[in-house]
Amino acid sequence: MYGTIFNLEVKEGCEQELIASLDKLENPPGAVAFFLMKPDKMRSDLVGVAVFESREAYVKNANRPEQHENFTNMMQYLVSEPAWNDGEYLIGKIS
Repeated sequence: MYGTIFNLEVKEGCEQELIASLDKLENPPGAVAFFLMKPDKMRSDLVGVAVFESREAYVKNANRPEQHENFTNMMQYLVSEPAWNDGEYLIGKIS
């Protein structure tokens, strides 16, 4: 599995709109899971986790025109571009 963990610095007053926008997105081909977390110790930041079947599926999704549209839409709610940490997931379990 491959994917990214990313930090989102949300504009003040835009958190619920961002969450609603992300929640309505359909899972792209090759997607395994998506999580969005609000850490206890961060007021304006959210942390996202995207998991794909493979690096190839992740890259293919990144190059989809729909993904660019999703990113552009997401940016209206953010202070700056997300900090991305891409890599291979070595262990993954969901109960």
